[in-house]
Amino acid sequence: MPSYSYLGPVGTFTWVALTQVPEAEGADWRSVNNVGEALDDVLSGRSVGAVIAIENSVEGGVSATQDALANIPGLRIVGEYLVPVNFSLVARPGLTLADVRVVAAHPVAYAQCHLWLDRELPDHEHLPATSNVSAATMLLDEGTIADAAVAPPGIEGVHGVELLAESIGDNPHAVTRFVHVSASRVIPERTGADKTSVIVELPSDAPGALMEMLEQFATRGVNMSLLESRPIGDALGRYRFVVDLDGHIADERVAHALLGLKRFSPNVMFLGSYPRADRQQIDVRSRYGDDVFVEARDWLRAILSGEPGA
Repeated sequence: MPSYSYLGPVGTFTWVALTQVPEAEGADWRSVNNVGEALDDVLSGRSVGAVIAIENSVEGGVSATQDALANIPGLRIVGEYLVPVNFSLVARPGLTLADVRVVAAHPVAYAQCHLWLDRELPDHEHLPATSNVSAATMLLDEGTIADAAVAPPGIEGVHGVELLAESIGDNPHAVTRFVHVSASRVIPERTGADKTSVIVELPSDAPGALMEMLEQFATRGVNMSLLESRPIGDALGRYRFVVDLDGHIADERVAHALLGLKRFSPNVMFLGSYPRADRQQIDVRSRYGDDVFVEARDWLRAILSGEPGA
């Protein structure tokens, strides 16, 4: 039976994202502790796919995921899924809000609730947890120093913890974007509502280098929905860029932009073209349509071949 890896245990937001993956229905779901373990499962063949968080509407890109995809070859993104995010504060049985001194929370969840926590628990300490569910189960461990935990809504119905507060997220509209990562080289068919992800390194830190990279997209009418920098790690001031483009590699404008990137950059990683989670059709201006690129290429071919009237 095929297996899919996710940041567990059962009940995490990653688990919720995995419930949206059609291919995972009826498969074995493998709970892991971190992004690296999930991706290693895919590369080793223990799992046919993994679902990992890559972007949050409040905190931006998930650096651990971006760095892992940049440094682990052989992986492709084949789908994306959106999960609305909110949190509750739960505690060990018998404790009240006034008793809380140490709060267990996954670092991303903690960042999304820090305004509420700073206001309601100004003297609290943060104890990092590996997942939102493990933050809650940590409260049940003998000898734990945690009094309360930031956890997914409804966790009190699954584990023996008590609800202290609901909807403690600082942004009620927060959404986390998850990607389905596979080792397959098969690119999903284009739908007209697609996204393409790449990682690009600049050839140098010369003035205008970033602008030259961005021009590869602008001159071909390709919109970017994400642009984030991450340190390469070999020297200060050296960065790579994580870029999400509106469109599919099979779209002429996107393909031309990627060719321009390849000529410009010493290292371009194609992470995948896949359907957008919101299924929103990409609005393409007429001068950047496929037919325009094909017509221009045919015009040039006619000139080179000496066709009459060219």
